[in-house]
Amino acid sequence: MNKTILITGGTGKVGSQIVQHFYQQGWNVLFTSLKQEEIDTISGNIQNETIPNKLIGIVINLEDLSSAQKIINFVEEKKILPNCLVNCARNLNYLKVSLNGKTERSEWVGEFMLNVVVAYELAFELSNQLNSQLENIINISSMYGVVPPNPSLYKNPSLESPIQYGVAKAALIHLTKELAIRLANKKIKVNAISFGGIEGRVDDEFKKKYAQLCPFKRMLQEEEVVGAIDFLASDKSSFITGHNLIVDGGWSVW
Repeated sequence: MNKTILITGGTGKVGSQIVQHFYQQGWNVLFTSLKQEEIDTISGNIQNETIPNKLIGIVINLEDLSSAQKIINFVEEKKILPNCLVNCARNLNYLKVSLNGKTERSEWVGEFMLNVVVAYELAFELSNQLNSQLENIINISSMYGVVPPNPSLYKNPSLESPIQYGVAKAALIHLTKELAIRLANKKIKVNAISFGGIEGRVDDEFKKKYAQLCPFKRMLQEEEVVGAIDFLASDKSSFITGHNLIVDGGWSVW
């Protein structure tokens, strides 16, 4: 029987790569998005009638108080219980900073809500679901949850590298460790992945600066994100839990 993976933020930069990879690997894939149009675009790009596994988008605002329960209701109604949860949802609006460099409370709350609270609620509800099939939780963090940003990379660090992002990602790494202990009795692996900078939203000048500061002399390619996730989702990592796998080309080493 095919395994099932649930990916939050499945139409984003990283999320869409994860959706495509696991669908093509034969998994049933559930993924969330705020907009039906984005789900339709992703599905239209990768769905293949010759592939028998399921690709199902869920339109939902994960910040709604009842979002976790709505997802539980959805998967029970569809009779397709997740074996793996990937917490990958983001909202770029929460990375705003005032011109004086201050992060307002609303951005702090929003960033923590998506990175920490939503990830916790989904993990809790899915692991306690009747007849739960959950075996694996993977939280998508960042190298900035491990080390602070290097000011040399930015023209204006306080504006271009919002403090709330790294602090929330650091909290997500700790949540990973907490959940690994609390869910160990259910034999559920819980791990995080901290990616380095991914090409796509930056200009050539930024990429050049980044290369000078990174031991591997380049940014991460979009297609490279899935390897680490595939490993942690597989039986090859059967005894790994509470770990933060850093995929940053050596950035956080020095």
